[in-house]
Amino acid sequence: MITRSAHDVHNLADNLRQATTHDSASTVIPTVSDSLSWQAQLAGAVTEPQQLLSMLQLSAGLLPGAVLANQAFSLRVPHAYIRRMTLGNLEDPLLKQVLPIGQECQHVVGFGLDPLAEQAHNPAGGVIHKYRGRLLLIVGGACAVNCRFCFRRHFPYQDKQLDRDSWSEAMDYIRADTSIREVILSGGDPLANSDRRLLKLATALNDIDHVETLRIHTRLPVVIPDRVTDELLHWFAHQRLQPVMVIHANHANEIDESVRRALARLRQAGVTLLNQSVLLKGINDDAHVLMTLSETLFKAGVLPYYLHLLDPVHGAAHFDVPEERARVIMAEMVAASPGYLVPKLVREVAGRPGKTRIY
Repeated sequence: MITRSAHDVHNLADNLRQATTHDSASTVIPTVSDSLSWQAQLAGAVTEPQQLLSMLQLSAGLLPGAVLANQAFSLRVPHAYIRRMTLGNLEDPLLKQVLPIGQECQHVVGFGLDPLAEQAHNPAGGVIHKYRGRLLLIVGGACAVNCRFCFRRHFPYQDKQLDRDSWSEAMDYIRADTSIREVILSGGDPLANSDRRLLKLATALNDIDHVETLRIHTRLPVVIPDRVTDELLHWFAHQRLQPVMVIHANHANEIDESVRRALARLRQAGVTLLNQSVLLKGINDDAHVLMTLSETLFKAGVLPYYLHLLDPVHGAAHFDVPEERARVIMAEMVAASPGYLVPKLVREVAGRPGKTRIY
């Protein structure tokens, strides 16, 4: 249940922003309290570049580029995530993942709108079926945070997501293909949906005998840890299907105590926890940074899973790390870390029957 309306949350955010002083010695970022329900925190996410720059005491000179990029792909970042950023630090690794910048508007050869050709693998409404034995259900287009490197930043969710009209078609498609053992909930962020809607979906999948695993790919337990509710644990972890959750964290600074508590609840409920990251220039393209992330995740009960080379989506070229550099980073990690803390370096190539292992 939403304890405050979106209007109330936005007013609270404005009041806090206006109360912010610009004392360079300050280390506290005024934000909407995360004692609000997760729905209210989601509704109260910062969506205006000027507000984010003001809250973090960053130069107004950044605003023109941010506003321009925001028109093509809007800013969205929850207060719980902003609270982990450092005031006045434009190089903060969390800030760089979410702040729109003018470089996103540059057209770079090889970077397009549908980098993985997903729209060619949409056999039923809300379904993306590229790999044998598993498929994705696009259960919505909303996210708690809009990552600037998102490979689906241009995806036509209004036409391709699972909705009331396509629900039966999608279930019929899964029921008819007995090779499908795993269904992956994706988006957008699937956990931006209500637990009531997700329970209905899980119940339908439970009734399909050949489906064995339900996997969720999500950023929400990282950016709004309060999303891990009793209701979520009930429908996800107490069912016939094996529950697997793949969180998305790219830097150890994303994992604070509130995130650790949320992950502990999932783990205690029997959910297998994995992490996938994207290799991002200026954020985590360093072996020590990635090893620290793996160690932080492992202490929280999460195993590193994939490290993705950037998908070539328009607007994200400035994050790209060359494959040769990625191989060097991986070699350093392998030399210094136990194997279970080293994610697989992969690239997704349109048309191939699975992810391409690079290292």
